Amino acid sequence: MKIKVGFGFDVHQLKEDHPFILGGVKIEHHAGAFGHSDADVLVHAICDALLGAANLEDIGYHFPNTDERWKGISSLVLLKECVKLLKNKGWAIGNIDAMLCLEAPKIKPYIPAMKSQLGKAIEIDEEDISIKATTNETMGFIGRKEGIVAYAVCLIHKA
Repeated sequence: MKIKVGFGFDVHQLKEDHPFILGGVKIEHHAGAFGHSDADVLVHAICDALLGAANLEDIGYHFPNTDERWKGISSLVLLKECVKLLKNKGWAIGNIDAMLCLEAPKIKPYIPAMKSQLGKAIEIDEEDISIKATTNETMGFIGRKEGIVAYAVCLIHKA
């Protein structure tokens, strides 16, 4: 069986009074990630991991921030499109492992809902999705609560 591993990374700035979407879930917080789409860093990192594993360029290639079709769109739509691209090339997704890095808010209460949303979009069991969160120990732009970072790895195999 042929298998491949992919790595994804995304970063967005946080803005006051802006919606905060992570893993397709609205997070209650005074500031949210800002970007062309809904700025869901977790989904963007997962998209890049999947696309990279299948050697299908990256999220910016498929969904450029210069294209008005993607402005304000739910990143789960982008993720579903990435899954279709992989399936069209004969790939199936084995698992996702993701890490969020932010100072606040605490993410743990939202993880089950995120896993549910991602599992539906990716069409894999929630048990095959891991989401963890950490802080940056108050250092740098993350420590100053100016931004959020997400990392993701995935395993894909020929279906």
